Amino acid sequence: MSGRSSIKRGKTRLELDERGAAMIEFALIAPVLCMLLLGAFDISHTLYSRAVLQGIVQKTARDSTLESNTTAASQTAIDDRVRAQASALANNATITITRRYYRDYTSAAAAQAEAWTDTNHNGTCDSGEPYQDANQNSSWDKDGANSGQGGAKDTTLYTVTMTYPRMFPAAAFIGGSTSTTISAATVLRNQPYSDQGSYAAPVVRNCP
Repeated sequence: MSGRSSIKRGKTRLELDERGAAMIEFALIAPVLCMLLLGAFDISHTLYSRAVLQGIVQKTARDSTLESNTTAASQTAIDDRVRAQASALANNATITITRRYYRDYTSAAAAQAEAWTDTNHNGTCDSGEPYQDANQNSSWDKDGANSGQGGAKDTTLYTVTMTYPRMFPAAAFIGGSTSTTISAATVLRNQPYSDQGSYAAPVVRNCP
């Protein structure tokens, strides 16, 4: 009986012994906690980068609307400044800059495709489908805009897109993308330094 009681008392002491429990609990929780922290840092960095990029775009777009910056050389210099500033956020980023111009703010807000006959019902102009070339640029524009800064009184959509490797590798552990893409855009009207140009009547063409 005494031997059996001793075994029972030893088992009870073992069950009640909590030494090292905190270390085991921390070992279980630490990886999850680290993942959450890395995810929070990654999201914070993305939000910060997007806010800074939007500020850069706003300033650049205003500069682009000035009459003195309507030449291709001036716009290239402006875009180079944008790339330099954006690279400060991620020096290994791929940066894409586009300019699309409309006749007015209403057209820019609508961004409607040029009218076409969608014979194959796939939502895009192709396979020789006829369309109305309203802006006379010999191509079908799904947003109704034309490439470039435009001229006096035209409304320009200026967009900068950045793609770069994530600063924190948290997404890779859960099967996410190892890169992130942020974009900033603004719509501004060019200075009224002369009369606004006009398009001729729409011409019916065929998509390739």
